[in-house]
Parts: sequence; structure tokens; C-alpha cells
Amino acid sequence: MIQDGVIYISLLIAFVAIIALAEKQIGGKFFKYVPGIVLIYIGCALLKTFDVFSTSDSVETTYSTVRGLLLPAMLMLMLLQCDLRKIIRLGPKMILTFLAASLSIVAGFTITYALFKGFYAEGTWKAFAALTASWTGGSANMVILQGILEVPENIFGYALIMDTVNYSFWVMFMFWLVPFSAAFNKWTKTDTSYMKGITTELAATSEETEAKSFGFVELLSFIGLGLFISALSTKIGGMLPVLGAAVNATTWTIIIASAVGLILAMTKIGRVPGSFELSKVMLYIVIALIASHADFSQLFQAPIYIISGFMILFFHGLIMVILAKLFKLDLFTMGIASLANIGGVASAPILAGTYHRSLIPVGILMGVFGSLLGTYFGILASSILSAL
Repeated sequence: MIQDGVIYISLLIAFVAIIALAEKQIGGKFFKYVPGIVLIYIGCALLKTFDVFSTSDSVETTYSTVRGLLLPAMLMLMLLQCDLRKIIRLGPKMILTFLAASLSIVAGFTITYALFKGFYAEGTWKAFAALTASWTGGSANMVILQGILEVPENIFGYALIMDTVNYSFWVMFMFWLVPFSAAFNKWTKTDTSYMKGITTELAATSEETEAKSFGFVELLSFIGLGLFISALSTKIGGMLPVLGAAVNATTWTIIIASAVGLILAMTKIGRVPGSFELSKVMLYIVIALIASHADFSQLFQAPIYIISGFMILFFHGLIMVILAKLFKLDLFTMGIASLANIGGVASAPILAGTYHRSLIPVGILMGVFGSLLGTYFGILASSILSAL
């Protein structure tokens, strides 16, 4: 068992490098349908499951420090070639689909609780309401609901297990669906021409940049810029006040780093090559870090709650598919709306980037939108579940 933080992060980066190398050298149909990012998630989660990583202070400190530093830097660098003014042209579709996804999650919790409430421990409705806040916002919203409803610690633990296990599978499932977007869009008969037009326009500048070569100076400059902006955003975010139920230091950090990236994207810095490649390196490392805390052994604990989590996600997915068919929605819109709720700002931009890097701001904005509303959807769920 690894208890040293330096060895822990070194092993993760080495594993990421092996997968990235295999994806480049082997390629083919396997990596087309099982992206390297999914293999990284599964592999690192299995390392955690088989106790390769401990929960020592050294490992946990390294995890929180590296993840906290890389995530804002990664988002900022990814945004350097994105023009938010053009993203706005996507219109109200994303917002309405996001709200539909949130309500479908509330519906999933309601239906599942009504079906299995005879099997749950007393007070489970409170834990489900807290988890609803997490799956429509984030962990901060979940903790807020735990305090509001005074969820018993033992029951709250079941919600945490669901938040880890079921969330992990849903993230992997969303990434796994990406290669099937064309088939899904054909089935829903959606018109993706508007999306193609916008991504073509947004990508024009980045393609121009990609044609330029980059080397030592560009990479070193972006490393310095990214890490400095990340540290500065974290410092300033920690000094800003908590607003309402959802805007905390982490939210401020993400907002500040994203704002800097979007502003710099409109300057000459946005036309310097190398930022996307470096941000992708950070992306793979962040995914490995997140997965290294997803312990699959929890599948064997509290099975009724794990089953309930899959039922909730099933109803959520079913409702979203029905809406997609009825309103002719594309897989990108559905996937981002779903993961912006369940995964938040840490996952939605990453999924958006797998479709096209110019769409990353959509994931960020939807994730932040969720952090603002998650608490209130949790309160809505508590009102419904307490009445059942």
C-alpha cells in the first residue's frame, strides 16, 4: 500500500502516460469506443479498490493540493481559444435542457423512494434530499442540505456511498456514449447544423493556431501562467464571501479562473499555440486523481442503496431520452445537461471538451449554474419525499 504522496502522484502520472501512449500507438476501434480517458478512470479506481493507495495524510494532502492546483489551471488553459460571445448563440436550448435534467433527477428520486421505501432505514428521505442537492449541484449543496435537514450520520453515509459509486459509473457512461453521438442524433432526427456551424466558426482560430509550431518557451510560459492564475484564483476565491447556499470559495475559484481564460482568449495570448496540448495533459492527470478516490469495493456495502442509485439514474436517463426524442435534441446537449447536474463544474467541461474543445465554456457555465440551484432542488425533493 502506497502511503507516500510523491510516489502516489508519480504512479498516477506514469499510468496516465502509459494509457496515452497506448491510445496513440494502438488506436483502432478499441480506443474509438473505449476512450483512453475511460480506461484511466477505471484503472485508477481499481488501484484504489485493491488498496494500492492508502488514505494517509501524505496521500490526501497530495491529492487535494495537486487537484486543487491543476483543475483551475486546466480550465483556464482550455478556455484560451474559446470565444464566449459565440457560445451565447447556442440560445436557450441548453438552459431549458439543464432544468429538465434537474427535474428528471428529482423525479427519479421520488419514483425510486416510493418503490423501495419499505426497505430503507428511517430517515432515508433526508439523505435522498441531500443527495438530490449534490446531483443537481455539487458536494457543497449536499453538505448544506445535511445541515438543514439534520440528516443522521449513519444514513448520510449511505448517500455518500451512492454519491461515489453511482456517480462514478454515470461519469464513465457519459464518456462512453460520446462516440455514438452521430447514431443518437440520427435516431432523434435532430438538426445539428447549427452546432456544426458554431463549432466550425469557433474552431477557425484554433485551427489557425494549431498550424503553428510550439516548443519549450510556449510550454514553459503556459505552465507558469496556468499555475499562477490557479494559485491566484484560489487565494482570491478564499477571501470572497459565501453568497447564499451555493457560492463558496471553490465556486469563486472556478469562476475567476474561467473569467481570466475567457478574457485572455480575446488577446494575442489566445493565438499562441500549445495551451490546448498542455491543458489535455492536466485533464488526464485530474481524471486520474478523481478516479483514485472512487472505491469500487463499496459496491458490496448497503446494496439496496446502490441499487436505488442505479434506479434513480435509470429514470433520469429514460426521461432525458424521451425528451430528446420528443424535442429532437442532440446527444451533446443531453449529456452536458445531465453531467452538469450530476458531475458539476469538475466533469461537465471535460465531457464538453471530448465533443469539441470550443464547447468547453458550455460545460463550465452549466456546472456553475447547477451549483447555484442545487440547494433549492434539494429542498424541493425534501418537500416531496417527506410527504410520501
